[in-house]
Amino acid sequence: MLARSRFMLVLVVGALLAVLSFSLQYLHLIPTNPVAEQRSLGKSRKRVNPVLHTDPPAPDPIRDTHQYCNYPNLTEHGWEGHSPADYRLLSVHVMIRHGDRFPLYSIPKTKKPAIDCVLSDKRKPSHPLLASFISHMALGGRGHWDASLGSLPRLPNHSTCEMGELTQTGVVQHLKNGDHLRQAYIKRHNLLTADWSPRQLWVETTGKSRTLQSGLAFLFGFLPRFDWSRLTVRQQWSTLFCGSSCDCPARNRYLDQEQRRQYRQRIADTELERTYVTMAKMLGVATKILRAANPVDALLCHFCHGLPFPCSSTQTTSNTPDEGACLTLQHFAVIRRQQKDDELERREAGLYRRYAVLAAHPYLNRTATQMERIAKTRKGKEEAVFALASAHDVTMAPLLSALGLEGAGFPKFAARLVFELWNGPEAKERKSDRKRGKWLENMFIRVLYNGEDLTFDTAFCRDHNRHSAQPLCPLGNFLSFVRNDMFNIVNATSYQQACHQIVL
Repeated sequence: MLARSRFMLVLVVGALLAVLSFSLQYLHLIPTNPVAEQRSLGKSRKRVNPVLHTDPPAPDPIRDTHQYCNYPNLTEHGWEGHSPADYRLLSVHVMIRHGDRFPLYSIPKTKKPAIDCVLSDKRKPSHPLLASFISHMALGGRGHWDASLGSLPRLPNHSTCEMGELTQTGVVQHLKNGDHLRQAYIKRHNLLTADWSPRQLWVETTGKSRTLQSGLAFLFGFLPRFDWSRLTVRQQWSTLFCGSSCDCPARNRYLDQEQRRQYRQRIADTELERTYVTMAKMLGVATKILRAANPVDALLCHFCHGLPFPCSSTQTTSNTPDEGACLTLQHFAVIRRQQKDDELERREAGLYRRYAVLAAHPYLNRTATQMERIAKTRKGKEEAVFALASAHDVTMAPLLSALGLEGAGFPKFAARLVFELWNGPEAKERKSDRKRGKWLENMFIRVLYNGEDLTFDTAFCRDHNRHSAQPLCPLGNFLSFVRNDMFNIVNATSYQQACHQIVL
């Protein structure tokens, strides 16, 4: 009975407290949070976005071709010359592909594109340095030239471009390249002072006028009105820049296998074959003749210069070419699509990578040796602190592949590949430390392609922890890669062994 009475008492007290609390809130005698109330009463505006799982966009051969053209009216950007604080730039090695050129092949029964190769600062595209570049090239006799380079024209000089001739667009592309790197290396890091010595500058090119002229345009942008008497231009007899190490039978066999793979891939592409048949009928030539003329080379020139695609020079009406006898953007897109497909298959097959390792090693080894020498001595006055190699797409493409940068794409006109050597913040160092090889611990390398830092995408620095206490790639990684590790893919330990082993 007593327990029941207590239970009833608790219920009564609880009811009284509830009524009292409600009354106080109703009469606003207990403060409340109006903001919280408004939030609770208002409709939630938070939007939950659904996670969309979509496939990446399909490659666009036309968009990629715009990038390949490398229009010089675009503003130049790049990460060359950037480093953490207190790092010192010791040397730079640059390889460039020549600039925009006239086609090497002509399409049968069509007119060649009408492009003027005589330079004029009054014609677009132009550059603030173009006029002074033209006049400065007239003084080239004061320079020092290897082999037959002295007999090559230092400027494009035909009112109707000849096969493979550098265009004004190509000159402007490299004036921009050189000027961009001048801002990065001369103005920011004082890599070459006004009294630079001939030993500090190394310039080499193949024996083609387009590479020589591209190199001179780049150099003028980099060192405007340079002193000809201090310049020596050296010739590389091979497009691979292999110097005295060009003898490599295995390299040639890998290339032969890769070319056979390319041929099989092309003939298996039914859309490409239909396109060639259609184009050949339009022009009134045999399909095999059109295919042998490599029409994409000429079509690229039309595309990059904004010219109409060529029409048959034999099938015309009284005024204009027959519309049905003109090549079209659709034809061009099919050929470019096949080229992009081939790039993907080439990576998967691996034959080109084997060729590339052997093709690129001599240049990489020479670069590594020069970097090592500068890193050891640190005597910038006695070594080439800036080296320029003016080359071709067939030079740069295997170099990118050998470095593990196959995803960077085929080299565009006036592409640039840069190797930077950096010295980390100086610690107290004794001469005995250098003798024991400790000099290497404070040396680093950066690799940039068209201004983008791809160091940590390279085969030799892909596994380096970029978030570690050391944010740059150790030079030792590069030296080990060039002298040993890069031959793993061909089951060898040296260049000589790899070059003379049997390739099945």
